Amino acid sequence: MITNYSDFWDFYVREHSRPLTRLLHFIGTSLGIILLLWFIFRGTWYYFPLCFVCGYAFAWFGHFVVEKNKPATFQYPLWSFISDYKMMWFMATGRMRREVERVRNS
Repeated sequence: MITNYSDFWDFYVREHSRPLTRLLHFIGTSLGIILLLWFIFRGTWYYFPLCFVCGYAFAWFGHFVVEKNKPATFQYPLWSFISDYKMMWFMATGRMRREVERVRNS
C-alpha cells in the first residue's frame, strides 16, 4: 500500500518504463483534452465521458499490450489521473527519460 504521492510517482514511473506506453498515454490524454474542449465549444457537455474513454483506451492498451501490467488507475485513481498530466508535462519538457532513469537506478 502506497501512502504518499512521492512513493506513488516512483511506482507510476516504473509502470510506464517503455517509451511506447508513455507515448500512448500522451496521445490518449491529448485527444481527451481536445475532445473536452470541442464538447465545451459545441455545447455538447453530455458527451464529456467520451474524453475519459478516449484517454483511457490508449493508456490501457499501453499497459495491457506494451507493458503487460495492470494500470495504476484501478488501485490509485486520483494519483494516477494527476500523474498522467505530470508525465505529459515531463514528456513535453524533455524530462521524462531522465525521470525513468532516476527511478530505475534508485
